[in-house]
Amino acid sequence: MLPRAQVRRLLRCVPGKERLGIYRFLPFFFVLGATMEWIMIKMRVGQETFYDVYRRKASERQYQRRLDGAPESK
Repeated sequence: MLPRAQVRRLLRCVPGKERLGIYRFLPFFFVLGATMEWIMIKMRVGQETFYDVYRRKASERQYQRRLDGAPESK
């Protein structure tokens, strides 16, 4: 783990402090989020992506609710 002084020095190297303040980090997090979303959509582990598993599990839950006789809600 980096010492606190090194972290502060690294954060000061990010441009835009006077104009954007703390929001100067926003583009980095936007790119990180977009990259994670792309990985969840495109990258396959075995034969399935994250969203394949999500859809399957949601379908299984809906089917189980119908079997239990509970009213359907989202």
